[in-house]
Amino acid sequence: MSYDYRSGDVLMLECPFTETTVTEVSRSYVSVRWPWLEVDPQAHNIRWNGQRALPTPEAHEWEIFRTEPAETALKPGDTCLVGIPTTVVHVQAVYHFDPPQVTGMLPRPASYLDLLRQGDTHDPELEDQGYALDPEGGEPIRIELLFRPYAFLEPGDEVADQNGRAWRFDAAWDWYPFDGEQPGTPAWPLTLFSRNGEPTPEDAAAVARATAVGSHAEERDRWSELALAQSATHQQ
Repeated sequence: MSYDYRSGDVLMLECPFTETTVTEVSRSYVSVRWPWLEVDPQAHNIRWNGQRALPTPEAHEWEIFRTEPAETALKPGDTCLVGIPTTVVHVQAVYHFDPPQVTGMLPRPASYLDLLRQGDTHDPELEDQGYALDPEGGEPIRIELLFRPYAFLEPGDEVADQNGRAWRFDAAWDWYPFDGEQPGTPAWPLTLFSRNGEPTPEDAAAVARATAVGSHAEERDRWSELALAQSATHQQ
């Protein structure tokens, strides 16, 4: 199902385990025939062989797809299952591609979610910490939104906080004060004064209700309880 994912979303992923064949085994990887995607005949510069390499523990890589039996128990020619066990992740970033990317596989991805596993806090010093997932790819992945911090706001919304300070909301942990002072976070309750222009009374009322009690810290802590990680505002 198409969904407008955004940074900060906490998701639960599952993919039914599907039968396939092991094609190659090394110390660090097990290659299997990928049962869902097709070769892109128009991708002239990228020729996919229809296989996918999954890491063993020796590779020290995070991969959401796993095999049954485990990768370390497999040898070439074996029949196994491949899928995603119930896995909780959080979205670090969302990337959109127009036109969709040419990867050698079909369908071509129009977006990627940059995911972090439950328990991992974003480290800007690590280049390969995240996992790129096409949320509308050919694999039958079930994605459930467990929690979205500031679900009552839209990126680009402008609000005034309890102290009359004006802010622009870009993402759950990205707040920009209009007064040019030090960045921080708004004090609840919040008053919505701009959403693509003047907000509707219904939108303004929804933000007022959502922030009548609670605080940014409580919203952050709810997220941390599910992600088992620290938010950007925790790290500041």
